[in-house]
Amino acid sequence: MNSKPFSWPVRVYYEDTDAGGVVYYANYLKFFERARTEWLRSLGLNQDRLAQEEGLIFVVRRALLDFARPARLDDMLEVTVEPIKLARVYVDLVQEARCGAQMLARAEIRVACLNQRNFKPAAMPQFLKDRL
Repeated sequence: MNSKPFSWPVRVYYEDTDAGGVVYYANYLKFFERARTEWLRSLGLNQDRLAQEEGLIFVVRRALLDFARPARLDDMLEVTVEPIKLARVYVDLVQEARCGAQMLARAEIRVACLNQRNFKPAAMPQFLKDRL
């Protein structure tokens, strides 16, 4: 696995906040999803092409989130992706949302590889495992 996590910048917009003026907790899942998509792109993997050409899709199988501090309107966040385990049909990741040096939220995410037609687990082809 890579020694340095992938990082993606995210700006907090008004639509991301709740009545208390902080990022609504579920929106961290959106931030993490976007960072994973950009991480895959940085590895030369396009999810639409993977579905069309290989019949494979990625789905979140498990998500464990911890919230440490709130993010607020206009904060500039750094959202990271770090693979920690690669198995035959899934990859485990650690993701964090940070504002400067402060960790705001951390997630342990399991992403499974599925057959697009029947939604059953599918072994990742070697070319995919090599990139991840």
